[in-house]
Amino acid sequence: MGDERPKTAYEIAMERFRQTDSAVERPLTDAQKAAIAEARQMYQARVAEREILHHSKVRQVASQEELTQLNDALRRDMERLATDRDRKIAEIRGDAATTTT
Repeated sequence: MGDERPKTAYEIAMERFRQTDSAVERPLTDAQKAAIAEARQMYQARVAEREILHHSKVRQVASQEELTQLNDALRRDMERLATDRDRKIAEIRGDAATTTT
């Protein structure tokens, strides 16, 4: 009869925590490690390409306003690339919580 009592919110939360904690501690397979390394390398190449294009455009800038716009565009692109990279790595790892946000 003692096992049939309702669980407290604390007990439920701890069970969920243990479930998510065990999922996080799961070691990566060699295939996942290789895919993550490939994803990082691909996004690093995209960042380098974007920086090269940015520097070539900066040389042609005629005003401070144009320079500010180019720098803002570069910052946004870098943030987007980092977000895309992180999302891809989370998908490879199988993190359902991070891929849905």
